[in-house]
Amino acid sequence: MPDYYYTARPESAHEERRFRAVFGGRTLAFETDAGVFSKQHIDPGSELLCKALPDELAGRVLDMGCGWGAMTVMTLAAHPDVQMTMADVNERALALAVRNVAANGMRAEALLSDGFERVEGVFDAVITNPPIRAGKAVIYKMFEDAKAHLVPGGALYLVIRKQQGAPSALKFLRELYAGAEVIARDGGYWVIRCVTEDA
Repeated sequence: MPDYYYTARPESAHEERRFRAVFGGRTLAFETDAGVFSKQHIDPGSELLCKALPDELAGRVLDMGCGWGAMTVMTLAAHPDVQMTMADVNERALALAVRNVAANGMRAEALLSDGFERVEGVFDAVITNPPIRAGKAVIYKMFEDAKAHLVPGGALYLVIRKQQGAPSALKFLRELYAGAEVIARDGGYWVIRCVTEDA
């Protein structure tokens, strides 16, 4: 039985890989392993989301379901002054994320957390490439919990493939948030920005 990437303690035999990728003109170094999401390369949806983040991104940013840290590292490469927190239920993935942040000369807080279970405080932005295979109930709860952890006027940025439910997710998000819109599309991926009401 293979491990899913949202398994807390993957039992897959280690299969460590190292590679480099260019994002925003900067060469970034990564290490991955078996039992994590997109172990061979940066997921194109994750890259599209990070490219779609606003230039003025600032304050506290949470990468929910960070995996091995691709989106955290890309976000910090483009926005070095943000205060990043990364959270994941997968112990192996989170350990890799910590190493990848350090390997690129960056800093981020790491939380071992099943969704928002151990997340405290509020954030100016939450970014996520949600674990679609965990099921709609899990990811929709994640969207609801993100709203509760955003400052007034804060934003949730998520990426989801059209064929994996992006249109229905957008409908749900428009009912949940003050506003929700698609800000980028490519290769079947939709990046959706959801905003909370201002104070």
